[in-house]
Amino acid sequence: METESEPYVRLATLRQLHQVVAELNTARSLADTLQTVVDGIVRGLGYELACVNLVRPDGDLVVAAFAGDPAAEALITGRVGSRAAWERRLTMGEEWDGLRFIPHTEGWVLLEDDVPQWHTDGPDPRFEDEWHPEDRLYAPMYATGGELLGVISVDRPRNGRRPGAWGREALQMYAFQAAIAISNARLRANMQRALVRLEREQQALRASEESFRQAFEYAPSGMAIAEMGGDQHGRLLRTNDALCRLLGRPASVLRRYSFSDLVHPEDIGTLLRTSAEGGRAELRLGRRDGTYVWVSLRNSVVADAADGPRFLLTHVEDIEERKRHELQLAHRASHDSLTGLPNSAELRARLGARLCRRPQSVRAGAVEALDAAFEGRPEGVGPGEHGYDGYTAPAGAAAAGPGHGGEGFDFPGGFPGQPEGPYDHHVHTVAPASDIDDGTKGLAVLFCDLDGFKSINDRFGHHTGDAVLIEVARRLTTGVRDGDTVARLGGDEFVVLADGLGAADAADLAVRLRNAIIPPIRVDGRAVRVGASFGIGWASCGMSADEVLRSADQRMYIEKRSRSKAHRRAG
Repeated sequence: METESEPYVRLATLRQLHQVVAELNTARSLADTLQTVVDGIVRGLGYELACVNLVRPDGDLVVAAFAGDPAAEALITGRVGSRAAWERRLTMGEEWDGLRFIPHTEGWVLLEDDVPQWHTDGPDPRFEDEWHPEDRLYAPMYATGGELLGVISVDRPRNGRRPGAWGREALQMYAFQAAIAISNARLRANMQRALVRLEREQQALRASEESFRQAFEYAPSGMAIAEMGGDQHGRLLRTNDALCRLLGRPASVLRRYSFSDLVHPEDIGTLLRTSAEGGRAELRLGRRDGTYVWVSLRNSVVADAADGPRFLLTHVEDIEERKRHELQLAHRASHDSLTGLPNSAELRARLGARLCRRPQSVRAGAVEALDAAFEGRPEGVGPGEHGYDGYTAPAGAAAAGPGHGGEGFDFPGGFPGQPEGPYDHHVHTVAPASDIDDGTKGLAVLFCDLDGFKSINDRFGHHTGDAVLIEVARRLTTGVRDGDTVARLGGDEFVVLADGLGAADAADLAVRLRNAIIPPIRVDGRAVRVGASFGIGWASCGMSADEVLRSADQRMYIEKRSRSKAHRRAG
């Protein structure tokens, strides 16, 4: 019989307890630790049966390890008991410090609950502390924070008696050490899983980085990574071979630049307006040889880490061929196919861009001059239909005249009876008051009609006629300033737009262009000559493009009729 007066029993039990506790620390996995716990109870604490009921994540307890009877182990290992049933067991019976003992006289009420059980038959106890086969002894295990980890269940002491004070303390101490070992095993298992997961993530990251590197380096179109934010915002950090070939610069040189250093000066605004995230733009980048190439930029932001630095990933696609094709199509739509000059539609577009519907001022002298020139109004044109609406400037409003440079402004408030519109800050185009140069500068429209061209076309054929038109277009283009427009209106008619001219300047320009056209033109070894008649009109706000051209055309016919046929013809 075990009593505290038997020190050798205590010493033997303490030695066994020390040995089995030491074995707890040698187990590595959680499963090994649980099995070591129950094996230690059977081998070192004097019980024939032991099992560990481990708390699952859902709160219920599962039989995780069993020792002492293979048949019982096969029957109940892995079976689950509800948390409510276990809490009921841990609150009934006798409390032995940290243990819970339920004698057979009370345990019969537990026979029908869902906790896995194993019982052996045996005789009724012959004395008070003898162990009955239906007695139950539990040792709860708690984590450091007081959370229930599991319950150790023991049965059938080898001495056939209920444990005394020292046996109870030994079981309680062992349960405490088992809880520590199980917690450590779980921690190791979680760390191992975390390490495995981290290694897999690192492998995936390395694979992803390698895939990105290959996609970046070997992409058929240009790729670049640039800094985002800070003093070095936009500086190129990395470029692929395709971008280096496109710009004719090695990667080491490109790292000294940002896209703002390489972009065409006319496209810097487009680059700055491009949104950093998800932005795209079409612009020109400079090559090493000084030329520019059209590219399409597509930007996206890449974060280096969760809160780490962000970088700008830019995809650079060469669109030179497409852009050239688009420009060719646009040029064909707006230019004459024979001479390469702007066509009638482009001429009207350029002229219309300078005009608005509001006249800056009204000059009765201009209308009277037209009426006098045509000896009355042209057919179908009524009073006030020469591009002016009869509006008289209000008192205090300045009318453009000498010293105004041919330009005026509308300011908020507009005209009497007219609301403010899109022309409130428009720079008006105005015309000189008469053919006498009064110092006013305006947009001169010179309407040119070739004299004698029809006879050349009829006599020598269209091939010669086309060659004459091409040469005339060249001579007209050579005779005007940069920024002036020479357009072919159709047939043998040309129009010149020259801004900032006074009446005398426009007349001098017409003479110079006529003299440039008159010299012989050699076609297939044959010299032919054409003359030219010029009519000078003036663009003015309040007129439409067609009205301006019609006015210049009418003046051209007046000029043509004023000269004899002999003087007009040549060739």
